[in-house]
Amino acid sequence: MDIPDPVVDDMRQRLRRVEGQVRALQRMLDTKAEPRELATQLSAATHALEQVGFRLLAASVTYCVQHPVEAEANGYRIADFERLFMKLS
Repeated sequence: MDIPDPVVDDMRQRLRRVEGQVRALQRMLDTKAEPRELATQLSAATHALEQVGFRLLAASVTYCVQHPVEAEANGYRIADFERLFMKLS
């Protein structure tokens, strides 16, 4: 399956943001930050990762809808993405 370049670029940008958030969490641990601050940052990183997953699934389902025969032939069925979506939700 070919994920469109704009989607890949968006996912990369989101992952870079997550990477920065994780580094910030590590620094916060080193400086003994307040648990509330850590929880807020951890929540932001978790949400950002979820958004990457949802973006991937949305692009994948779009591909399956636009190219149903090709998608099925390549092993990409809508039912598979439904299960993946439930894992992320």
